[in-house]
Amino acid sequence: MIFRKQLLLTCSALLFSINLLAQELESLLGSVPNQEAFWAITVLDENGNNLESLNSGKLIIPASNQKLYTLGAVLDRLGSNFTYTTNIYGKGELRGSTWIGDLIIRGSGDPSISGFLYEDDREFVFKNLLQQLKEKGISSVKGNLISDISYFDNEVYPVGWDWYDLTFYYGVEISPLSFNNNAFDLVVTAGDKIGEAPAIRWYPEIDDLTIINNQKIIEAGNKYDEFYRRKLGSNKVELASKLPQGYIEEESLSIENAPKFFLDSFALFLRKNGFSIAKVSNKNVVCLVVECTEVLASHTSQPLSKLVKWANKESDNFYTEMLLKTLAAEKQEIPGTFENGIKEVRNFLAEQGIDTNLVKMNDGSGLAMGNYTTTENISSFLHSMKSHAAYDIFYNSFPVAGIDGTIAHRFKGTGLYNNLRAKTGFITGIRTLSGYMTGSSGRQITFSLATNHYAGKLKPVDASHQEIIEYLYKKY
Repeated sequence: MIFRKQLLLTCSALLFSINLLAQELESLLGSVPNQEAFWAITVLDENGNNLESLNSGKLIIPASNQKLYTLGAVLDRLGSNFTYTTNIYGKGELRGSTWIGDLIIRGSGDPSISGFLYEDDREFVFKNLLQQLKEKGISSVKGNLISDISYFDNEVYPVGWDWYDLTFYYGVEISPLSFNNNAFDLVVTAGDKIGEAPAIRWYPEIDDLTIINNQKIIEAGNKYDEFYRRKLGSNKVELASKLPQGYIEEESLSIENAPKFFLDSFALFLRKNGFSIAKVSNKNVVCLVVECTEVLASHTSQPLSKLVKWANKESDNFYTEMLLKTLAAEKQEIPGTFENGIKEVRNFLAEQGIDTNLVKMNDGSGLAMGNYTTTENISSFLHSMKSHAAYDIFYNSFPVAGIDGTIAHRFKGTGLYNNLRAKTGFITGIRTLSGYMTGSSGRQITFSLATNHYAGKLKPVDASHQEIIEYLYKKY
């Protein structure tokens, strides 16, 4: 009887403590400026026990926190040492130094054929491939440059991506043969007279790209007014921004027909480096074994661990969706689809003990409309990853407060500096932040914080998020 009384007293004290913690958190959230928004938070200790929660079981839009699910599944299913191999096959024969016949480039889904993982050398892979062709004695091709994109299906956008986003670097096509994140890099310099059009330059300068420069230079001191729009189904891009005199703007804008963009860019590179090639074909082929036996050049990507690190730290939608389709292609041995990739992610989440009834995924990156989960699911997933074989790689892929990634400029001058590792998420009206940190007492904390449907600007929401995370840091 005495034991039962002690147990009841202990349980009562614990419930009182939890209620008190909830009241403290509710009091803090009651003082933040965005009272029109929906707030949710779940905080776990090092053993996965609940420390604090508010609306933790309610559905939220995760934005880029969705990447955590996808990247965790990719590491689990493919392994951190997985690499991509992009091959150039020869269909023909070599006569002298001329290849008589076609070159077929088979896309393997590699998202990293750009400069991001090669010290900003966007042509690093192209140089590697050209060198191998030269070593084979080939200096010209009388035939076509053709793509094989059979590794993925023909859907280039996930369900739920907004048409407006499709102009920009974060809403590009997903294709197994991709270059420069399927975007061209634009530099606008407003150095001339007021009222005139600013100077522009872009990379790569392929012919299949029409840029209409309707921009204007306005008086210095005025606000930069951005306007870019690519006509859907084309590579015609209108620029209509207003730039203050002396202003320099850099932007990456999407392209149409990613495989041809790769071939055009590669052909332009070859010709600039003294390699003659007849033409680029707009058709795609399936590279049959009997046809594609001779590999003339090959590139192997860096390991998956580095690709995941880039995707997570930089919140790269393109990398994440490419990895999602790769996951589907590799595990099901059929052309990769968004739908099948999502099925693989959901299966992995279920294995981690996550309630997938409360996980709705239309894409892997979180850009799509119609994605839902809970902060309880996200924090529980992060805790479950601590016992996963790839946890160190997963953990080290997170942005570090005040150091790098999407929180490189946040949390400086606080106890969270170089302590907090957290994934950000943002789409219009949505802000999320989830990750790991060490509290002031040395306790390891896992958390997920979401603000949905806020009005106004992002800065006040970020300030509130910092206040909440600092509160948790000081308390624990």
